[in-house]
Amino acid sequence: EEVSRSVRSNGVEAPDADSSFVSIDDARAGLVDNEGLPLVYDKKAIQQYWDGQGGALQQRWVEFIGVSVPFLTKVATLLVSGGTEALEASSGELAKDARSRIEKLGPTYIKMGQMMSVRPDVLPQAALDQLIVLQDNVEGFPTETAIEMIESELGQRLDDVFDEFDMEPAAAASLAQVYRARLRETQEWVAVKVQRPGVQALVSKDLYVLRRAAEVYQGIVTRFAPQQRTDYVALLNEWAVGFYTELDFENEAANMRKMGEVLREANVTDVMVPSVYGQYTTRKLLVSQWIDGKKLSQCPPDEVRELIAVGQECFLVQLLQAGFFHSDPHPGNLIRPNDQSLARLALIDFGLVAQVRQEDMDAMVSSIIHLANKDYVALVDDFINLKILPADCNRAKVVPLMDKALSPYVKGGGAKRYEEELKQLYGFDDQGAVGGFQAMTQDMLTVLNEIPFSIPPYFALLARAVVTLEGLALSADPDYGLVIEAYPFVARKLLSEDRPELQQALQQVLYGSAGGIKGGVTPARLSALLNSAAGIVAKKEGAVFVDLDAVPEGGISLPEAARFLLSPKASSIRQLLAEELDTVADVLLRQGLRKAVPSIAAALPSPPTLPFVPPPPDPMTLPLPLPPRGGGGGLSLPRFVPAAEMLDVLAPPLTREEELYALSLVDLTKSLGDDVAALVAGDLAAQPILASRVALPLLATVVEAEGDGERGSGALLRTLIAAGKSAVDALPAASGAARAVDERTALAIAEAQHVYSALDESEQHELQGLVSKLASKLRLRLEERLEAIL
Repeated sequence: EEVSRSVRSNGVEAPDADSSFVSIDDARAGLVDNEGLPLVYDKKAIQQYWDGQGGALQQRWVEFIGVSVPFLTKVATLLVSGGTEALEASSGELAKDARSRIEKLGPTYIKMGQMMSVRPDVLPQAALDQLIVLQDNVEGFPTETAIEMIESELGQRLDDVFDEFDMEPAAAASLAQVYRARLRETQEWVAVKVQRPGVQALVSKDLYVLRRAAEVYQGIVTRFAPQQRTDYVALLNEWAVGFYTELDFENEAANMRKMGEVLREANVTDVMVPSVYGQYTTRKLLVSQWIDGKKLSQCPPDEVRELIAVGQECFLVQLLQAGFFHSDPHPGNLIRPNDQSLARLALIDFGLVAQVRQEDMDAMVSSIIHLANKDYVALVDDFINLKILPADCNRAKVVPLMDKALSPYVKGGGAKRYEEELKQLYGFDDQGAVGGFQAMTQDMLTVLNEIPFSIPPYFALLARAVVTLEGLALSADPDYGLVIEAYPFVARKLLSEDRPELQQALQQVLYGSAGGIKGGVTPARLSALLNSAAGIVAKKEGAVFVDLDAVPEGGISLPEAARFLLSPKASSIRQLLAEELDTVADVLLRQGLRKAVPSIAAALPSPPTLPFVPPPPDPMTLPLPLPPRGGGGGLSLPRFVPAAEMLDVLAPPLTREEELYALSLVDLTKSLGDDVAALVAGDLAAQPILASRVALPLLATVVEAEGDGERGSGALLRTLIAAGKSAVDALPAASGAARAVDERTALAIAEAQHVYSALDESEQHELQGLVSKLASKLRLRLEERLEAIL
């Protein structure tokens, strides 16, 4: 009675559709159908319609209570009489009864059942078995009625449009039935989707009543938990807008066309969207390409795991790249085509598609990064940008609670694993609490009373998509975790886009940890990010969270990484690294010179002692032809400069931070061979013959690819390199300084030569440009340092 009074008395204060994130064709805004209901969701028009329908709303409440209360009473009786064991023993019977009652209540509640049918982590298997029936085996309506509607919508006889028409529906859903037919004009097989008669009136009534019930709940929350800022009416309204929009098949056709364009632009070739036949499509009728295949839920688990990866990639493109995503990817809407040449996966049913603003996409990308590597301090800022937390929230209280609430979810496994993790976190055992109940209660009270979080309305649409996609993945992989699985996509996005917001997120990943120069890229983090983009993610804490500082074993090689960095996919990070390479080259050059010069000087033979000639200077000086101090052209007379002084000028000693940075670079190159690592470390600089064995083959490959050049200098350079190689190879292998290059180094050289040769013209041009700019910067830097002794 209390709820009934609320239904009659409360006004509807939910937002209009123009502030919704649902993708809506606004061309028919303000128009109504034959019954007086708006074509596009309009809460005022819907309220006005039902206010004029007498006791229709009250009657719907009576229907709901009459169907649901007996079931709830049965459940309560079992719990009281036999506890959870009695409930589990009757789970099959209860599940069948629940499904039957949901079907009686109609489309709105069937939709809710469909959402829960893919959550093995929330409901027992007996319930899932019954709710799965709601995916596409809902009790249908007569085909004769469907034909009447088709002919009414098209204004033609059925036989005038279709050469063949299956009289049995291929699927019966909550809002429509689908038939297989062959077009007379083109002889193509098509799917004919016909709206269920009277469904719009029933849905609008249910949504209106549920919206008013949400207002009652909002009042309770406002009274007892005033710190909570979630607008539950707006949340329900966003779901209502989406559900109501699903009744407009012309809007669905527009969504299909746009989604096809989105996937083509993103080069997503593994997923297809059926084409639409606009000339046969109306608000209540949709004709589209027929796809022969089987639902994803009918595939074996191994195939589900494989195809879920395809679907996940497609969903992330929609959500984080295009800002236009399918909000209802349940198993019945994911088809594995029999003809795999079409695509590996077909996506159907675009009645509910949502749009996301660019700033929200950026915040989601950032939040996935921080969730994946457990950076909850930074995640607070993401939640503020997403309007989940206010800017003035108490961070000291929020961060620890984030850790407790979100870490179990990121670990994967769904709701059941989440519950297990929480029990372990708070110290519960199988019989109950062992000191943890009070702590958990205190945390809950802190959240309710002191942290004014809110859930943005568009999360109602995002949650619907995530719930169904994650639930389907969990059915094939009980350890599935969406956040960690999404990280490789996010890594690729960071590497390829140059928008300032994503550049900031990229710098947060690459900069500022141990092993890097202050303000510079950390080599290990760069390698970890490249590996993550390739799908090889280094993890920590029991293989759960992403470790941004660890290079995974068996990751991509440096030549492979180089190929990726030169590709268009890495345009963003390439710009960032262009400046970073200057630091790398300078550090390695200084390190090499400081190791080589003393070794070479010590190895030089002492000059002979001559009578009446003073001994050579100590420390040793070098005759250098330097420009005159006053400027001018030509070379001055040789000037004698101590070798140590010249070394300090050209290669100042490395700071402690630079030494650690150089060590991290060496660690990254060890997989290519000991000699390559030694060359990077500067250890081979004191052994020019061995250094030549490593460097000359690579140099020869680059010069060969560049050609002769305008002045024909390329041929001369190639001749000199070839002569150098011949001379070095002719040296005895037994010589300590000329020992053979180790096997891994030889393989790395061959692989690097192969990778360079395999680069296309644009990639080689990109590499040559980088090398040219780097050489110019190093020359200028050395010239600036020489100014000190001129």
